[in-house]
Amino acid sequence: MCGQEQKYVADAFDTNWLSSVGPNIDAFEQQMGERLGNGVAALAVSSGTAALHLILRYLGVGDGDRVAVSTLTFAGSVFPIRYLGGLPVFIDSERTSGNIDSQLVTEYLARAAKRNELPKALIAVHLFGQHCDIDAIVAACDEYGVPVVEDAAESLGATYRGRQTATTAPYSILSFNGNKIITTTGGGMVVSRNEIALQRMKKWATQSREASVEYVHRELGYNYRMSNVLAGIGRAQLTVLDDRVAARRRIAARYRDGLMSIPGVSLQSEAPWGTHTRWLTVMQIDSMIHELTPTDIVRSLDAQNIEARPVWRPMHTQPVFAHCEAIGGKVAESLYGEGLCLPSSSSLTEADQNRVIETVHECLSDGLRMEATWRQMQRVDALRAKRNHSTSQFDHIAAQNARV
Repeated sequence: MCGQEQKYVADAFDTNWLSSVGPNIDAFEQQMGERLGNGVAALAVSSGTAALHLILRYLGVGDGDRVAVSTLTFAGSVFPIRYLGGLPVFIDSERTSGNIDSQLVTEYLARAAKRNELPKALIAVHLFGQHCDIDAIVAACDEYGVPVVEDAAESLGATYRGRQTATTAPYSILSFNGNKIITTTGGGMVVSRNEIALQRMKKWATQSREASVEYVHRELGYNYRMSNVLAGIGRAQLTVLDDRVAARRRIAARYRDGLMSIPGVSLQSEAPWGTHTRWLTVMQIDSMIHELTPTDIVRSLDAQNIEARPVWRPMHTQPVFAHCEAIGGKVAESLYGEGLCLPSSSSLTEADQNRVIETVHECLSDGLRMEATWRQMQRVDALRAKRNHSTSQFDHIAAQNARV
């Protein structure tokens, strides 16, 4: 926390604006729209998943409708498709940013159009603080009339070709979960330039209550609005967004300085099209050099009371989505199989980060020593087998000569 949150929370309590209406909500929405710029407005809701659910409903997703989505993402990017009866179509990543591959999107849409199976929408996820290369995706989708939704739950503060994340598609979502770069402890936002759409979604998010003295409901609604208390936390957090991005980028730079001397270790690169917030620092381990997996390293860190996590498991490999269509998948599987997310909190101290770096060094060095020992044993075994083979041949020849 930045220290100003209590002021806005106290205001909410002092004025008794505690529920899903109040001045903090109005101000948070306005201030976020101003922060993002490019003519967008915001609707504060209870989570990023709720925001995505509202957008997909507005776009008309229903039973049997396809929705294309990045396969390398958190399940919250996909569950709302199923809430509405839709069918996810998972699209592989490109290696530059780890995000959805625009070339695969273009090829998929061309094939889908020929089969009359175009998706109702496409969700482009910005992973770990880095914006996807979205212009080519939007152009391809525009050609076929497919609306694009940005999942910017992980990328607030990132840029793309001079624009802020969450402003590069007609509809976007943000998340303020407790682990995000700024937090309301739990919450999210719908972001769009379409005021009519935002008003419709706002109605749904407040139980679809009609403008009537009585409680009249003509369509289904949800309890999805953010509370005025949590919006107060968000107002304070938004003032330090730039500081949080700078802190995360410093942490990533220290990891790079501390870990790049290890053979076969690299950090996720920053794509040339914009600023990576480094919400999470992702380390890649070359499986051709190290036999240790990311899960092995996560367990070693956990033994030292250090929390780390593997990269998101691709959605097309998840049991719950086993029946769904996938376009490619090998790149995402590779990024998952060789990647882990290191501790990246904005408040991470240099001393704690040094302990993470030292533990990773020890873990991988031990692994390399074990692999070297194993390879040496293999070489010794091979030499012994060769020597035994030669001895056996000599004994065989000697026996033949003795018989002669």
